[in-house]
Amino acid sequence: MFEQLTDKLNDAFKSLTGRGKLTEKNIRDGLKEVRRALLEADVNFKVVKKFIADVEKEAVGAKVLSSVTPGQQIIKIVHDKMIELLGGKQPSKIQLPKANPTILMLVGLLG
Repeated sequence: MFEQLTDKLNDAFKSLTGRGKLTEKNIRDGLKEVRRALLEADVNFKVVKKFIADVEKEAVGAKVLSSVTPGQQIIKIVHDKMIELLGGKQPSKIQLPKANPTILMLVGLLG
């Protein structure tokens, strides 16, 4: 599932990275592809809508650093927002008991 999402996001970013200057229309077109990729990966519609709005708000007003291209700047913004959405860079704080064996149950979208 993550491989398909990665491939679709890479395709969306290819359209942005080849440009010397990005306009609001280019950003919206690229984010449309990101939106489609996230929805096809079964991400909740409300989460995708808020995510895209946050990225677009930050991308349209962002200053492009001189060392990166505008497309790379958009990719960085999407990456940072994705990390923020998934819980940030905080390490997990699972406290495992010292007694063995330890049982850990992981539950995902499909059970």
